[in-house]
Amino acid sequence: MEISWHALTADQALEKLESPISHGLTSEEVAKRQEIYGANQLKEKPRPTFLQMIFAQLNNFIIILLIVSAVISLALGDVVEAVAIMAIVLLNAILGVVQESRAEEALAALKRMAAPEAQVLRDGKRVTVPAHELVPGDIVFLEAGNFIPADLRLIEAVNMRIDEAALTGESVPVEKNATLHLEKDIPLGDRKNTAFMGTTVTYGRGRGLVTSIGMNTQLGMIADMLQSVDEEQTPLQQRLEDLGKLLGYGALAVCALVFVAGVLRAGEFSWDVVREMFMVAVSLAIAAVPEGLPAVVTISLALGMREMVRRHALIRRLASVETLGSATVICTDKTGTLTQNEMTVTRIWANGDFMEVTGSGYSVHGDFLVNGQTIKVDDYPAHTNTLWLGVLNNDAELEQVTGEDGNNNYRMIGDPTEGSILVAAAKAGAFASKMNQAYPREQEIPFDSSRKRMVTIHAVKEPAHDDISPFHGKEEERRLYTIAVKGAPDVVLGLCNRYAVGESESKPLDDEARQMILAANDNMTKDALRVLGLAYRIVDVMPEEVKSEELEKDLIFAGMVGMIDPARAEVKPALLEARGAGIRTIMITGDYPNTAKAIAENIGLLQPGRQVLTGNELNEMDDATLRERVKVTDVFARVSPEHKMRIVDALRGNGEVVAMTGDGVNDAPAIKRADIGVSMGITGTDVAKETADMVLTDDNYASIVSAIEQGRIIYSNIRKFVYFLLSCNLAEIATIFIATMVSGFSPLAAIQLLWLNLLTDGAPALALAMEKGDPDIMKQNPRPTDENIINKPMWIGIVIQTIAITAVTLTAFYLGLSMSPGDRRLAETMAFVTLSLSELLRAYTARSEYYPLFKIGIFSNKWMNYAFLVSFVLVIMVVYVPFLQGVFDTVPLNPLELAEAIPLLFVPSVVAEITKVFLRRNYSNA
Repeated sequence: MEISWHALTADQALEKLESPISHGLTSEEVAKRQEIYGANQLKEKPRPTFLQMIFAQLNNFIIILLIVSAVISLALGDVVEAVAIMAIVLLNAILGVVQESRAEEALAALKRMAAPEAQVLRDGKRVTVPAHELVPGDIVFLEAGNFIPADLRLIEAVNMRIDEAALTGESVPVEKNATLHLEKDIPLGDRKNTAFMGTTVTYGRGRGLVTSIGMNTQLGMIADMLQSVDEEQTPLQQRLEDLGKLLGYGALAVCALVFVAGVLRAGEFSWDVVREMFMVAVSLAIAAVPEGLPAVVTISLALGMREMVRRHALIRRLASVETLGSATVICTDKTGTLTQNEMTVTRIWANGDFMEVTGSGYSVHGDFLVNGQTIKVDDYPAHTNTLWLGVLNNDAELEQVTGEDGNNNYRMIGDPTEGSILVAAAKAGAFASKMNQAYPREQEIPFDSSRKRMVTIHAVKEPAHDDISPFHGKEEERRLYTIAVKGAPDVVLGLCNRYAVGESESKPLDDEARQMILAANDNMTKDALRVLGLAYRIVDVMPEEVKSEELEKDLIFAGMVGMIDPARAEVKPALLEARGAGIRTIMITGDYPNTAKAIAENIGLLQPGRQVLTGNELNEMDDATLRERVKVTDVFARVSPEHKMRIVDALRGNGEVVAMTGDGVNDAPAIKRADIGVSMGITGTDVAKETADMVLTDDNYASIVSAIEQGRIIYSNIRKFVYFLLSCNLAEIATIFIATMVSGFSPLAAIQLLWLNLLTDGAPALALAMEKGDPDIMKQNPRPTDENIINKPMWIGIVIQTIAITAVTLTAFYLGLSMSPGDRRLAETMAFVTLSLSELLRAYTARSEYYPLFKIGIFSNKWMNYAFLVSFVLVIMVVYVPFLQGVFDTVPLNPLELAEAIPLLFVPSVVAEITKVFLRRNYSNA
C-alpha cells in the first residue's frame, strides 16, 4: 500500500524510514537499500536492436539505389558484381552501426557526466553524491537553484519556494512549509510539505527526507511524457545531407543521360548493350555518392566532443560545436572563472582602523597585523565582533579532511565568500561550530541578488564563553536575540543609525561617520577586494514575523571585511589568445566598479580607452544607447542577472555571436538567450547547467577559449574531408562520363568504385578528422555564421583537383589500352591503381587548405600514415591477390606498366600544393 508521506509529520516520516536526523544513513545501510530499491533513475526508452540499426543504415536513398542496382545486376546474370555490391553495402551498414553505437556511448558518457548531484547527510557528514545513488531515507540539503533529485518529505524549509511547473503546470513557485500536517487526499499541487523529483528550488533553503526514487516518484509516473530525446540534426549535418541528396539526384540524371547516350551510340538494342550501359550507369551512381561522408561526420563530432571533455568543456548540444567557431564575444563572470574561486579575507575594517590578515586559500594558519605589526586579535574588540557576525550570518561550512600527505586540511562547502570569513575566524581561534552553538540560528531571510543582503536571527542558548562572546556585556543586561545582517556595504550602511566603536559600545551614525565608512570601503575596493558590510541589533523578544522591514531597522554598523579571489595564472595568456582570434572578452560581475576594474586591468582584459559601466548606468539607457555603449565597454560591474539579458541582446543586435557564462538560477535566461550558453560545472546550479549548451568542468575561462579552438578545429576538419571526398567523387564522375562518351565503355567497374569510395577514400577522410588544426587557427577571425561549408576558394580547389585527377586517370586508362589493345582489363586496372593511389597521395595535401605540406609536417598526422598504409595494401591486394582479381576484374601490373603509372600519381598532389600558394596569397590579403 502506498504511503501518503504528506499526511505524516516530519518526525513520523523519519521514524518510518528509520533515518536518524542527526547523522543520516550509514554507508552500510545505503548499500543495503540500494540493493532493495535499485538506482534513482527513470527508465529510458530502449535502444534500437542491432537489426533495427542495420535497417536504419540501409533505409536511405543512396543505399536503396545501390541495392536496386545489385538486384538488377543479379537478374542480368552478373552474380559476382551483384554479390560484391551487396557485400560492400552490408559492410558499410555494419561500419555505420558500429560508429553510431560508439557515438551513442560517447553521448551517454557525457550525459552521465552532466547528471545532477545531491548533497546528503551520511555517516554524520554532509557529502555530495550522484543523484542516482540516493535511497529512501536519505536526508538531502536543498538550496536555491537545485533540482529536486527525488520525491521528498520536507523536514526543514526556510523561506523555500519551489517551481513545480514541470509537474503540475503551476506557473508561480509554491511556498513550502515543513511543519504542515496535511490530509491524505489533498491534490498534488497543494502538498506544501513535500518536494517532487524534477522540480526546482527557486528561493530559500531546507532539508528533505527521500521517500520515493526512480520510477516510484511522481515524475516516474509520467516518465513517458517527460522523456526527452534530442535527435535533431545540427545545421552542418543538414547541409551535408542536402549535399548528399543533390549529388544523388545529380547522379541519377547523369546516369540516365549516359545510359541513353550509350545505347544510342551502340546503334542496336540488345541485352548485352543494355547490361553494359546499365553497369556503366551504376558505376556513375556509385562514383557520385560519397558513401562514407555521414559516418565520417558522426565520428568527427564524437571525437571532437571527447577532446573537448579532455579540455574541461562538456558539450551538451552538437550544434554548439559549430557555433563555437563563430563566437565573437565571450561574456564572462569574474569569480571562479577568471579567478581561482578561493576567496581569502585579507583586510578587516572597524572603528576607523584597518587590520590585515595573512594566509591564503582554506588554510586556517595566518596572522593579524595593524600598521605592519602582528597583533593579538582579541585586543581589537570591534574587529572581532565584525568577524564573529560574519561567522553567524553564514551558510558555508569548513570541514576538516585528511589530505594525501596525511596532514589535516580543510575544505569549504558553500559560497567561497562566506567560506573565507570562516577561515579568517578560524585563524583567530574561533570555529563556526562553537559560534553556532553559542548563538543558534532561529530564522533567516536568505541572500538574493535584488536585496544584496542576508539576515539571520540568533538566540542566546547558553552563556557564551569569553573567547567567542561578542554581544553579552554584563550578565543582567544579556539580550535574548541577535539580528545579524551581512551584505553590500552601501546597502547595509543605509539600514544603520549607529556604528560600533567597541565590544558593546556604539555611536550615532552621522554624515562624517558615513563618509569615513564609505571612504574605507573605496580604499578596499580600489585594491580589488570584495567587501561585505556587517551590522547587528540586539532585541529582547523573537520577532513574530520574519519580515525585512521589521528586522532591518535601527541597526549598528559593526565593520567590513575585504577578501580577494586571485586571478588564475592561465587566464592572461588565454585572453591574449582569444584577442588574437578576433574574440572580445567582456567581464560581467556583481562586484563594485573599483574591484572589477582592478582585476580586469591586472589580467589585461580592460583595454586602454575602454569603459566600465555599472548596473545603475544601464538602467538609465535605452536599448539603442546600450547597443552603442557595449561596443566600447569591457567591464560591467554591479549588475544583476536581469542586466545580463540586456547586454546579450545588445551584443546580438550588433551582429555579435555571444558566449555567455553563468552559474545561478537567475543567470539561466541570459544563458539561454546567448548563442552559446556556458554554465559552471563546479559552482553552477542545476538550472544553469540544464539550460547551458556547454558546461565547464573546471569553471575556468581558459577552458572556454580552448573549447572555441577545438570547435574551430572540428569545423575545419569537416571542411577538409568534405573537400577531399567531393574532389575525389567529382573526378570519378568526370572520368566515367568522359570515357563513356568517347569510347562507349567505362574505365572503372562498379565494384572497383565501391571499394574505392568505402575503404580507399574513407580511411584518409577519417584521418583528416584527426587533424590538430592549422598553426594559425586561433589567429583567424571568427567564421561568419552564414558561411557555406564549401566556400569560393574551396570550389576553386575542387574544380582544379577534379580536372587533375580526371586527367591522370584517363591518361593511365588510354596508356593501358595502347599497351594491350585487345584486353580492357589492363587499362581498367591501370586506371583503378592511378585513381586510387593519386587520391591517397592527394589526402596528404588536403590536411590544410592554405598551408603547404612541408609547413605542417608530411608525417605529423600518424592517423593519416596508418590510413595510407591500410588503403595502399587494400589496393595492392585487389591487383595482385588471385582470388580478388576475379572479383574486381583486375590483372597484375608488371614493372614496366607500373613505371608508366607512377609519375601520374603525384600530379594531383603537386597541383594541389601549387593551388595553395595562390589561394593563401588571396587569403592573406583578405
